[in-house]
Amino acid sequence: MILISLDDPLWSKLEHAYGSAANIPALLIQLEDVPSSIGDNEPWFSLWSALAHQGDVYSASFAAVPYVINALASAPLSADFTYFQFPAWVEICRQKNNVTVPLNLAPAYFESLSRIPALIAAASEREWDVTFLQCALSALAASNGEVSIAEAALELSPSVAEEFLNWHFEK
Repeated sequence: MILISLDDPLWSKLEHAYGSAANIPALLIQLEDVPSSIGDNEPWFSLWSALAHQGDVYSASFAAVPYVINALASAPLSADFTYFQFPAWVEICRQKNNVTVPLNLAPAYFESLSRIPALIAAASEREWDVTFLQCALSALAASNGEVSIAEAALELSPSVAEEFLNWHFEK
């Protein structure tokens, strides 16, 4: 998989919610330490704000996803739920909004999504809370092109699942 180097001038030509994505490489470098996303922790707050802003995705979103997947791959037993949630949400928004991945970004983007099932398996030995489970399920569905299921998985708390099952068996 060929990623755009973090020092490539192409980043300044890519777009995010606030314009040029020239600031994104500095945020992605911080993922090498697999930081927590809990609360408004950086770099996650800025990455979400710029790259998955209110359901919109941008060219820089597709360039960033492989870096998120690489960070997850470096520590599947300790990376938190957002490392699955972010790529799932980008793919959900891409398909829902019919956004085309730029040709120069498509190979790395789609190859990184194809790694998600193996990364879920690699994370199987860790303890999973409901949020981690929701995000892993969502990422698995998104990586297989099932964005309706991926989006539903993000909403599938135990109480919502129970309501769904009651509805399903009553019909």
